[in-house]
Amino acid sequence: MRASRFERKNRVANTIPTVSMGDVAFLLLIFFMATTIFRLDQGLQIVLPRAQSTEKPSREHVADIWIDQGGRISINDRLVALSEVENLIKATMMERPDAVVALNADTHAPYGVVADVIEELKQANAARLSFTSEQERAPAPPRAP
Repeated sequence: MRASRFERKNRVANTIPTVSMGDVAFLLLIFFMATTIFRLDQGLQIVLPRAQSTEKPSREHVADIWIDQGGRISINDRLVALSEVENLIKATMMERPDAVVALNADTHAPYGVVADVIEELKQANAARLSFTSEQERAPAPPRAP
């Protein structure tokens, strides 16, 4: 038998070249780092209600509750004990069912007192409650001499 005319002169090695594998892995790592989006805030999707009107109710339809930094409670300019809040607000709501209760608490008022007043308002079924705050004002610009 005669040898075939077409013999392979070069033999191909049966190994996979791994010299550039590190480069390919590094490029893939950079690609995924550059294209990945990280979401930090994934809270609940909610739609906040809009105000129906911007009118202020008249003063006779507002029951003001004030809490100072010492924890003292005043309803319509009268110092009261915590135990009196429910009965006074119930009486106000009986007189004027459309009354709004405005809760004004000092920045340094004890939070426990504020929470207790809110609980008393719940017991009195004061559904129309307004938490008031003072708007921060920018410091006045310096005057020219």
